[in-house]
Amino acid sequence: MAKIENHKYSIEEAFRECFYIVPDYQREYVWTDKEVHQLLDDIDEQLDAGNSREYFIGMVLVSPTAQKNHYEVIDGQQRLTTFFLLLCALRQLFENEPQCQTLGGLILTNYTDSEGNTQTSLKLEPRYENAGEVLGRIVALNADPQTTSAGVRAAGIPSFGSLENLLSAYGTLHRYLEDNYDDTAKLRKYWGYLANNVVFIQISTDVSSALKIFETINERGVGLNPMDLLKNLLFTHVKQEQFTQLKDEWKKITKPLEKAKEKPLRFLRYYLMANYKIQNERGDAVVREDEIYDWFVNKGNAALVDYANKPFEFVRKIIRNVDHYLAFAAGFGNDGKPNLAMGNLKKLCGGAFSLHFVLLLAVGNYPKPLFDHFVGQLESFLFYYIFTKTPTKDLERNFSLWADELRAIGEITDASAQKQKLNEFIVERFQKNMTAKDAELTDAMKRYTLYSMQKYRTNYLLAKLTQYVDMAYKGLKTPGSLAEYDGLEIEHILPDKPKSDLRAAFAADNPGADYDEYKNRLGNLALLEKPINIVAGNDFFSVKKAEYRKCKYYLTSSIAELNTVGKDTSINRVNEKLAAFDTWSAADIDRRHALLMALARDVWKTVPIEAG
Repeated sequence: MAKIENHKYSIEEAFRECFYIVPDYQREYVWTDKEVHQLLDDIDEQLDAGNSREYFIGMVLVSPTAQKNHYEVIDGQQRLTTFFLLLCALRQLFENEPQCQTLGGLILTNYTDSEGNTQTSLKLEPRYENAGEVLGRIVALNADPQTTSAGVRAAGIPSFGSLENLLSAYGTLHRYLEDNYDDTAKLRKYWGYLANNVVFIQISTDVSSALKIFETINERGVGLNPMDLLKNLLFTHVKQEQFTQLKDEWKKITKPLEKAKEKPLRFLRYYLMANYKIQNERGDAVVREDEIYDWFVNKGNAALVDYANKPFEFVRKIIRNVDHYLAFAAGFGNDGKPNLAMGNLKKLCGGAFSLHFVLLLAVGNYPKPLFDHFVGQLESFLFYYIFTKTPTKDLERNFSLWADELRAIGEITDASAQKQKLNEFIVERFQKNMTAKDAELTDAMKRYTLYSMQKYRTNYLLAKLTQYVDMAYKGLKTPGSLAEYDGLEIEHILPDKPKSDLRAAFAADNPGADYDEYKNRLGNLALLEKPINIVAGNDFFSVKKAEYRKCKYYLTSSIAELNTVGKDTSINRVNEKLAAFDTWSAADIDRRHALLMALARDVWKTVPIEAG
C-alpha cells in the first residue's frame, strides 16, 4: 500500500490550503434538509457549550492529484459540499464586512498550475453531471436563496438528480444563519467557532489505497461510540452467563436506529430529557451529546436509573422508547400504526425539527385518544414557533421541564382527572406561549412568500388551509389525511413566468408594485390539480378564472366564484371567510393574503379534550 498521510484540519485551514475535486464516479449530493439541519444543530450545540471546545466531524479520505494541493474526495464529499455551501451563505451574509473577503478566498481562489499559468478555481469542484456549474452560479450570484434559485434556473443548467438538493441545502443553511444569528456580532462568533474549532482528520493516499481504506472502515467500523460505552457499562453489572442475553437485547436498540439512519446520540439525549428529571450545574435541564455518558455514570443519576440492580429492565425501557421514537419519526402513533395527527406533525417538522420528540416520548404511554389529542395541540404550538423561525435552543429547556409535567400527568389513574390536567397543561404551556407570539406570527405571515420557508412547509401550510375550507364547505368535523393534497401543484395566480404583455399590464395597473415580489406572496398561491394547472398556464387572470372553477378544492375554486346554497348552511358560513375576485391586482393579492392569514387563526389553535 502506498504512503498514507494524515492531518488535522479546521474548516478554515482545509479550504485555505486544499482544492477538493469530487470525481464523476462519486454519487451525487444526496443530503436532505434533515442531514443538513443535524450538522448545523450539532455545531450549534457545541458552540453553546463554549467556544474553546473542538467539534470533531470525523474523517475525510482523499487522494492527491498531479496538481499540488488538489485532492480527489473518496469519502466525505457530502460534508465537504455542505461546508462549502455554508461558506457561501456566510460570505453573502457578511456582505460589506471584513469577513467577506476572507470567506471569498476560501470559496474561490487563484493558483499557479504546473505550466506557470494562473488559474481560477472553486475550492470544491464536483465533476458529476452539472454540479460544478451549479456551484459556480451559486458563488457568482452571491445572493439570498430566492435570487440564487431563480438565477441558477435562468442559466439554463439542465436538471439533474442533485440540483434541487444543492439549492435546497444552500437555502437551508442561509435561512438557519439568518434565523439564529441575526446580527453581525452573533454571526462573527459563529464564524469564529466554525473556522477554528470544527475539525476533521484528512487521510491522504493514492486512489487504490484510499478505496481500500474506505472499504476496510465500512466493513469493520471505527472505534467505540457512546452506545457501545453504555453497553460496556451495563456488562459490568451482569453475570458472565448473562452476556449473550444482554448483547441480544442491546441489538434491539442499536439495529433499528442504524436501519433508520437515526443518530444514537440524538436519541439518547431525547430519551433522557423525556424520561428523567435533568439537573445540572447550568440549571438548564438540558443534556448535551458529550454529557450523555457522564450523566449515566453520575452517582445520583445511576441510582435514579438503577441499571446496576436492574440492567435488563433499564435496557427494555430504552427498547420501548426506541420503538416509539422510530414510529413517531415515521408518522405513526404510540400504537405503532399510521396516525393522522402524527402524519400532519411530520409534514410540519420534516427533517429540520426534531426536538418535539422529547415531549412525544414523555407521552408515549398515554391512552391513544389522549396521545392523539396532545399531538394535535402540539402541532398548533409548533406551527407558531416554526413559522416565526424561533431558534430551537429557546425551546430546549422548556421541553425538558415540560416532559417532567407530562410524565406526572401520565401517572394519573383517574381518566377524568388526567384529561383535566392535560387541558391545564395545554393552556399554560401551549396556549399562553402561542398568545405571546401572536404579534410575531402576524408579522411573519404578512411577509410570507413562497421562499420564506422550505417548500414542503409551504405545501403543508396551503394543504391545511385548503383542507379546513373543504371541511367547512362539507360540514365535516373530523379532518382526514393531508395525503390527498400531496399531488397538487402550487399555482401562481399571477404567473411565475408571465408573458411580456401580462407583466407590462400589471406594471401599468399597479404603479409601485413589484411583479416578482407579488407573484410569490402567500396571497397569490393556491393548490391546483396538475392537469388544470397545465391548462391555466401563464395567462391573464380573466382567462385562468374559468380553469379555477373546475378545481375540486373550494379554497381555490372560490377565487373565481362563491357557491351559495340555502340559508345558514355550512357552505354559506364558510363563504363569509372567503372572497371571489373579478380582477387580480396587487390590492386583490393583498386582500387574499389577509384572508388566508385569518383562516390560519382558525386552523392552528388549541382546543380542550372533553373531560367526561
